[in-house]
Amino acid sequence: MNAVPPQPKIYHIAHVDRLPSIVATGGLLSDAVVQAQALGGTMIGMNHIKQRRLTELQLASHPGLFVGACVPFYFCPRSVMLYLIHRRNAELAYQGGQASIIHLQADLGAVVAWANAQPARWAFTLSNAGSYFFEDRNDLARLGEINWAAVQANNWSGGLKEGKQAEFLLEQHFPWHLIERIGVQSATVYRQVVNALPAHGHRPPVEVRPDWYY
Repeated sequence: MNAVPPQPKIYHIAHVDRLPSIVATGGLLSDAVVQAQALGGTMIGMNHIKQRRLTELQLASHPGLFVGACVPFYFCPRSVMLYLIHRRNAELAYQGGQASIIHLQADLGAVVAWANAQPARWAFTLSNAGSYFFEDRNDLARLGEINWAAVQANNWSGGLKEGKQAEFLLEQHFPWHLIERIGVQSATVYRQVVNALPAHGHRPPVEVRPDWYY
């Protein structure tokens, strides 16, 4: 078992040009919903893995629920996925680098409390939910099974990569009001984010956080 942080945070990364549609739809939507509704904005990620998550990979803790039917979060900023975006990995359709990627932060405890009240199904994985070999849990008492040292490591070579990619998954829709902070790399993107936030209603604080980037 690993020492669990006292108040774990979770992070979703998205291209800044998706923020207006996220606000307009009242939150983040799963890839399954985004594809069905043909929503706008630049999609990041590897298409073949997105497809696998939509059609092949199901959660053991919720039989019949596909990974792609959930909104995914990491337990850290500066994820392995962001590194691939930064390096313009050849398998990515998106080749724009990390400058326009934003981090949407939420509080794990608050999210699970909201989900249980709906109820909406949720789970966390011990590694990348896009692989064929991940394990998932739906009991917060088992958070210690996550490799938190890997999650929090800035350098994830030497066998930490799988643990670093642990995910939190929420079925279908993640409500906007649960986003408690937005982290960006630069003042330019900061202005884009602030301009995209709703004039009324929930406006999470926006921070320039270069330490969340490569």
